[in-house]
Amino acid sequence: MTRPRLPFLRAATRVAAIAATTAGVLLALTQPASAAVPTGRYVALGDSYTAGPLIPTQVDLNCLRSNRNYPSLVAASAGSSSFADVSCSGATTNDILNSGSGQLGISVPPQLSAVTASTTLVTVQIGGNDIGFSSIISDCAQASLSNPLGSPCKNRYTAGGTDQLQARINGAAPKVTAVLQAVHAAAPGAKVVVIGYPAILPDSGYGCWPTVPIAYQDVPYLRAVEKSLNAMLASTAAANNATYADAYTPSIGRDACTSSGTRWVEGLIPQNSAAPFHPNATGERGMADAVLTKLNS
Repeated sequence: MTRPRLPFLRAATRVAAIAATTAGVLLALTQPASAAVPTGRYVALGDSYTAGPLIPTQVDLNCLRSNRNYPSLVAASAGSSSFADVSCSGATTNDILNSGSGQLGISVPPQLSAVTASTTLVTVQIGGNDIGFSSIISDCAQASLSNPLGSPCKNRYTAGGTDQLQARINGAAPKVTAVLQAVHAAAPGAKVVVIGYPAILPDSGYGCWPTVPIAYQDVPYLRAVEKSLNAMLASTAAANNATYADAYTPSIGRDACTSSGTRWVEGLIPQNSAAPFHPNATGERGMADAVLTKLNS
């Protein structure tokens, strides 16, 4: 067999080397940058949507916190060197900055106290209780009983020509700003991610009364309120050197009106282990994916 001439071998070698280098560059460009996910100390701040009330296993009954909530899943995926989840059901922005109490009346220190100078990642999901999430749901559900086809809830909150819920959202913005600025002051080198809220009601249409007892004409109104809250969180994050993780978009079609195996958020009578109108374990997994996707982008 005739051996190829050396010049051919050298040329072939150069081509192979160039191809290998090019393939490596292309692979690097197409693979998510795992280095983007901080692997040091991770601290999770937030309310019940973060804590995961009634999702097994509850590791803190005072804050109704689950070990299957999205912070726990993010910490495991990121390989965090240390992890502090201080989220607490019922928390407001004030509970992040100051002492408060949990569901059992036991004192809870400021969530911010868990954020140290060595912290490399902080997630924040807050604002729902600042606008009165629980009372809104309760008021609107009760109002729907007397007028399921109308908009009794919208009529109540927009009486006199002022949208009270939009005013609450506007009023919560500086409070969220104060939280983010305090986090940056406590951990100047940390990556801060603000997480929005997933869809509770369908992204279109008029809901599923009485399964989710919100009057038909109130559904578009409350959907717009949640979107406005998320928009405020996104803009406030952008204005304060934080990243926004969108949990609403991936949850479309997984709202409380969908089947038990599809939904991220439970309805009035949960069919999966979770508190009413709160994320179940699937929803927490979905929010974890939203955070990890943002960290890898």
